[in-house]
Amino acid sequence: MSAPTEDDIKRALAQVRDPVSGQNVVAAGLIEGLALRNNHVSFAIEVPPERGPASEPLRKACEDAVHNIPGILSVTAVLTAHRERAAAAQPRPASQPSAHAHSHSHAHGNAGISREAGIPGVAAIIAVASGKGGVGKSTVAVNLALALSSLGKKTGLLDADIYGPSAPRLLNITDKPESDGKPLKPIERYGIKTMSIGYLVDTDTPMIWRGPMVMGALTQMLSDVAWAPLDILVVDMPPGTGDAQLTLAQRVPLAGAVIVSTPQDLALIDARKGLAMFRKTEVPILGIIENMSTFICPTCGSEHHIFGHGGARATAAELDCEFLGEIPLLPIIRETSDAGTPIVASRPDSPEANAFLKLAERIAEKLSVEAKPAPKIIIE
Repeated sequence: MSAPTEDDIKRALAQVRDPVSGQNVVAAGLIEGLALRNNHVSFAIEVPPERGPASEPLRKACEDAVHNIPGILSVTAVLTAHRERAAAAQPRPASQPSAHAHSHSHAHGNAGISREAGIPGVAAIIAVASGKGGVGKSTVAVNLALALSSLGKKTGLLDADIYGPSAPRLLNITDKPESDGKPLKPIERYGIKTMSIGYLVDTDTPMIWRGPMVMGALTQMLSDVAWAPLDILVVDMPPGTGDAQLTLAQRVPLAGAVIVSTPQDLALIDARKGLAMFRKTEVPILGIIENMSTFICPTCGSEHHIFGHGGARATAAELDCEFLGEIPLLPIIRETSDAGTPIVASRPDSPEANAFLKLAERIAEKLSVEAKPAPKIIIE
């Protein structure tokens, strides 16, 4: 039997009729971001905002149609709502709400997760974020999740960077999530549950998706994955402070955020922006981590501050948040990360792994304090 092709998928989808336009979903232009990798399929179904939640049966019909193709192993279909192109140029009556206010609504998954309700079976969700890329945020997030697991916490890791997922490389995962029904099963590695869009698409396939499609995929990876039971879900956030970061901060019930920065001034400027975003969305700041803090020469043992030193500590003091600690700049951390064997998993007794363990202990302590209810005051 020959492997299914994109044309096979489009033909299957063409059998699904859009109840509003009367056309099939392909002809109606509702299918976006179609990707096929090793018989695993992902795509988005884009509808106008007013059709959002009511289009769930259409999403399910599309997913089932593709799943029935011989040879298809899994199907990930997300429903996204976006302002219709034709409507964008038309005047809006004054009595109607702004179209821009709806242009980033995400229909699929909203029923399964809210900031108040959270994810069933997940006690706490923390975000590991940075104001800019290139500061080692993903390396910190992976090793932090592994360190929390080593403390006895049931831990998960969500790679929320749709455009540049890092978990497949950092954890050496080439498997595909099983999708024999809902919800999707996370892939376990080194004792933690993980999920990433990188597990579903080819490494070299660019995710040319608009904001609503990205958020649809993120929402599905949060609400339609069998995370439970977890004590802590670590979310490796995309870098920056754009739409994806803001929406996650507003919609996901985050117990706190960890900001990762290097000591250099440029990185700290962006780290301040990330911290300010979380504060504006009322997400507690667990603290700042200074990554690539000190380089220790393997030959002579002398210390070198390549990116400066102490900048994150000073920024934490200035912004009235905790400085959680320093992670050194050492080749072994980079080498183990590139090999898919993170330092905490491959060399748990090393000084480098101990640096992540100390961070995990402090974060677990802070989460425990945050979760502790206030004492009852009884006046007799």
